[in-house]
Amino acid sequence: MATMQFDRITVDPGTLGGKPCIRGLRISVGMLVQMIAAGKTVETILDEYPYLEDADIRQALAYSAALAENEYHLELRPTA
Repeated sequence: MATMQFDRITVDPGTLGGKPCIRGLRISVGMLVQMIAAGKTVETILDEYPYLEDADIRQALAYSAALAENEYHLELRPTA
């Protein structure tokens, strides 16, 4: 993945305990990703949260992908 600047993602210890949020709003990146994973469309999310923009959701997904791409986990149980 190309290096991307996440200018819509903010982290503030005083907002949602320091979780990455969208533009300082009380909407976390994780919340948006969970909504998409649960089957909500971008259009539905934008209707439910009119202060969000399409670019906010796209950047939340890209931010999550970048985190997942750069995170490693130890194998905790043997595979079959």
